[in-house]
Amino acid sequence: MIPKIDSDTGILSYTTGYPGCGGIIRTRPGDFAVSEVLDKKTISSLSDEGFAVYRLKKSGIDTNHALERIFKKSGVHLKALGLKDAAAQTEQFVCSMGKNKFLPNYSDEKISLEKIGFAKKPLSAKDMVGNHFVIKITGATGDISSFSEQDKILNFYGYQRFGSKRPVTHLVGKALIQKRFGDAVSLILSYTSEYDSEENTKIRKMMSDISKYSEALQLVPKQMDLEIILLREMIAHANPQKALYKLPLSIRRLFVDAYQSYLFNLTLSKSYEYGEELFAPQQDDVCYDKNAKLGKYEMISHQNIAIPLIGYSYFKKTRFDYHISKILAEQEISPKNFYIKEMQEVSSEGGFRTARMVCTDYIAKKDTASFTLQRGSFATIIMREIMKPSDPLRSGF
Repeated sequence: MIPKIDSDTGILSYTTGYPGCGGIIRTRPGDFAVSEVLDKKTISSLSDEGFAVYRLKKSGIDTNHALERIFKKSGVHLKALGLKDAAAQTEQFVCSMGKNKFLPNYSDEKISLEKIGFAKKPLSAKDMVGNHFVIKITGATGDISSFSEQDKILNFYGYQRFGSKRPVTHLVGKALIQKRFGDAVSLILSYTSEYDSEENTKIRKMMSDISKYSEALQLVPKQMDLEIILLREMIAHANPQKALYKLPLSIRRLFVDAYQSYLFNLTLSKSYEYGEELFAPQQDDVCYDKNAKLGKYEMISHQNIAIPLIGYSYFKKTRFDYHISKILAEQEISPKNFYIKEMQEVSSEGGFRTARMVCTDYIAKKDTASFTLQRGSFATIIMREIMKPSDPLRSGF
């Protein structure tokens, strides 16, 4: 049986025959550790001047809020190569936005920042080749060392992309591309989940009533920073589109990305169910080579099938268009919807994503798995195949 949260986020299949060991992850802060892996050329090119590069270690706080905290303390904006959530012990790289501007090393109860050098130009996601994970399972029913199908896992987007305990980000994204700005605001404020606290659920039900926005604003906890922004703007102007503009651009883009991710998960699921070959490229497939370069299939090793990410420049000429066309019809959208004239800065051209996970350095002993994944892949998708949880969110996902 596929859990509800899986089907809600477009994940409709398992792809390995391992029966699952059950258990829970993230019972303690150090049980889920992730560290970014920088390209060796990038590391060797660091010098004594340019744009400052830092190693950011954190726990109990997500990347966006960690960088916001640093900005409030120092007035310096830092850019992250990738986003890491709060429910992990993480180590990542961040870069200054201005040349020859740098901070002294900094630490508090949740984060530490250490300067490691300078780059000639600001680092980007392309400088990161992947992430290394060490994950411990508490209460597993057996030794997980017998799991050996790490090369047969589809590259689904994980629960974090959709909001985890409150899987609403893709729903907001769909509302945005359909220009239903009022619905987008309503979803952010009042969408409820069975996994949310009783107090939060009560506040969200209050926020479903426009006439109670002022009352709700007095009760909303400071952690609901997006909700606070929207409430204030809606009280002041009653204009959903204007209120959404007050949200950080990265957050608005994240909503659209989440809906793209949902469509990708559905495409991968439907293609797998249909019997498409997803682990070995075929003639005329679009593929990534070992250097992450995109092109047509050639009879060489280390190629990974690339499946379209829907955007306004959607590439139809793949064997996956049959499945994508059906999904788009069911969703009542078209690729053109991803060009949003009223909010052009969140429009998305689309692109491609690999069909299967590239997992290296895989080691599993007793209750702990360690492995390295390419940039953009989710460790929780591998753990989902190992654990086969009946309720992923209550199992720490």
